[in-house]
Amino acid sequence: MKKFHLAQLNIARMVGVDINDPVMADFVAQIDEVNAIAESFEGFVWRLKDDSGNATAFNPFDDVKLIVNMSVWDSIESLEKFVFNGRHLDVMKRRRNWFERFGKAYMVLWWIPEGHQPTLEEAQERLQHLQENGVSAYAFDFRNKFAPEI
Repeated sequence: MKKFHLAQLNIARMVGVDINDPVMADFVAQIDEVNAIAESFEGFVWRLKDDSGNATAFNPFDDVKLIVNMSVWDSIESLEKFVFNGRHLDVMKRRRNWFERFGKAYMVLWWIPEGHQPTLEEAQERLQHLQENGVSAYAFDFRNKFAPEI
């Protein structure tokens, strides 16, 4: 039987002019800690990162105010436990200090075959599909979950 993992992308538009803006300092100071927690969390598989250990240098949307986070998990349940509890939740509760309201979908989930490493291009396509067409098995969110299509 084919096994699937859950890929996720979320984006955020910073209130600062870029990641080095002083208004972003408190957020930036927490990135390594939260990423380390994610990597040791049950169900974590992979996350996008560069040589610095995070993904803030990636600019797939050609907008220096947008930052991305992309990861892979063994299940929706594992990702939900990480996102909605503990240290990550503490940061999320303060997100308005660092990020603007987005006004459209900024997070997308989709199933990938086990062993597949999603690309930023793939993630952008899924997010755009969700923004333009709404939820489906192709691109969904935590409120509207879909099982993998076997």
